[in-house]
Amino acid sequence: MNFPVSGKPKGLVLYIRLAACCAAVAFTTCLASSPAHALSEIKREELPAPATPSDDDVSPPGSAIPMPDPVGTPPSASQPAAPDAAEPDSPSDGGSNRPRVDPEAPPPEVVYDLGKLPEPVRRMHDLIIEACKSGDIEKLRPLIGKGDSMTQLSLADIEGDAITFLKGMSGDPDGQEILAILEEVLSAGYVHVDAGTPQDLYVWPYFFALPLDKLDSKQRVELFKIVTAGDFDDMKQFGAYIFYRVGITPAGQWTFFVAGD
Repeated sequence: MNFPVSGKPKGLVLYIRLAACCAAVAFTTCLASSPAHALSEIKREELPAPATPSDDDVSPPGSAIPMPDPVGTPPSASQPAAPDAAEPDSPSDGGSNRPRVDPEAPPPEVVYDLGKLPEPVRRMHDLIIEACKSGDIEKLRPLIGKGDSMTQLSLADIEGDAITFLKGMSGDPDGQEILAILEEVLSAGYVHVDAGTPQDLYVWPYFFALPLDKLDSKQRVELFKIVTAGDFDDMKQFGAYIFYRVGITPAGQWTFFVAGD
């Protein structure tokens, strides 16, 4: 059977196109699956391996730095409690021989009547006055005593014999000047301080507890029997009487005869 020449090319072209179409479909299918497989492989290769701690990086348990608590969160029970604030030291009663001047407080009563003293205080006062008038400083020895109950004769510790110390404080070798000062101090008015407390004391002279700038003219005359006007000016600058004073407890113990601040 003879086909026309013009029909051969047409059938061949159709066959070629059909074959090309089949090949294209197969090629497209191959391309669709092949790139997807390659991308997944690339992603697996690019992903970093899971971090595994090395021996050097392993921290011992409990060594992690704790994060601070949020503001306002009370400390946990595991945190140590803050140490208690140190309690203030209790006031010492060793300052009973220091001037007791409080410009803001009412001045204490100045007393001249020795009959208002408790009997033990009056007796010790009279014994000291008697020893002073004798002119013999040794007469003070039994009144001063010894050991823990010994009369304080200085704001600092003293060494050696008490009577020898008093003689050294006197302007004369026999201690008669210091006897005169002691007698004059005990002849002035007195004050009763810290009544009803363990520091309860009767103190001579009363200037011990009065502001010097509030002394009246009569009181200044009494003061000048014990100190000079120059001493008075110095004491006003200091703010208190700091010459010799005497303290006796209600039980009649002579606790101090000292000068200074």
